[in-house]
Amino acid sequence: MPQHPLPDPTDPVRRARALAQVLPVAGFLGTSLLAFNAAQLASVAVRPFSRRAFRSFGRWGADTWWGWTVRLAENLHGTHLVVTGDPIPPRESALVVANHQQMADISFLMMLARSKGRLGDMRWFVKDRLKWVPGVGWGLYLLGTFFVKRDWDADRAGIERTFASFRRDNVPLWLLLFAEGTRVTGAKLARSGEHALRRGLPPLRHVLFPRTRGFTGSVAGLRDQLDAVYDVTIGYPDGVPTLWQFMQGFADRAHFHVRRYPMAGLPAGEDELSRWLIDRFYEKDALLERFYAEGRFPG
Repeated sequence: MPQHPLPDPTDPVRRARALAQVLPVAGFLGTSLLAFNAAQLASVAVRPFSRRAFRSFGRWGADTWWGWTVRLAENLHGTHLVVTGDPIPPRESALVVANHQQMADISFLMMLARSKGRLGDMRWFVKDRLKWVPGVGWGLYLLGTFFVKRDWDADRAGIERTFASFRRDNVPLWLLLFAEGTRVTGAKLARSGEHALRRGLPPLRHVLFPRTRGFTGSVAGLRDQLDAVYDVTIGYPDGVPTLWQFMQGFADRAHFHVRRYPMAGLPAGEDELSRWLIDRFYEKDALLERFYAEGRFPG
């Protein structure tokens, strides 16, 4: 079953102190984000003359603003990662495949990206309607984020155009993919188990059966652009935090178990790539089973 949600502290003084800290921080981040959006819009005028300059400015803005969110969590609350598994070289371009439990997953993945010099290069697949949201959506759109309708046939042409632009301009990239397609819940896990049984496979207990077309399309479109696939399994020892709990400092740590797979070693065919990804999610399931029993990943 999915890990239980992180409970809020019972101490009212701690809750009040956290709220007093987070409100001015949220105000600063919100207003500065709109300022960055305005600068991004202005930078569009440069794009016809220099795509490199346009992308460099966007990268600097993302690295700066996302970096503030990471440093504030680390310095205000002592939030940190416990990372086991394979060593990750700095400044690689990679496809990062992770299990998804809450929006706080992204904040912790930003910590990992920043430690490897790739925070401003993060991109991910997000719901199409998010691009209309002021601040977050506008900024992601101008960065070249992949907005999808969760229908590969409908999304494929736009995604492949973006892949082509990244290849043309040799853009450094940390592409984050939540292959489950949604956050895990008990009801979704039950439906996922039925799907696995129809395919002749055992049900997964802690992660959802992965949707493979986004993964296979990403590998096919970016194989020559990326150095590796990072398979990241995320575990929370005290319960799964929301983004608001992360901002208040109630989620002091996350555990990551990372496996690095060089791109050159991945299978070539779509069916083989699909099977490869499914195997990784069964490994994730076993890792989380052990994590929930022992409170840590191996290594």
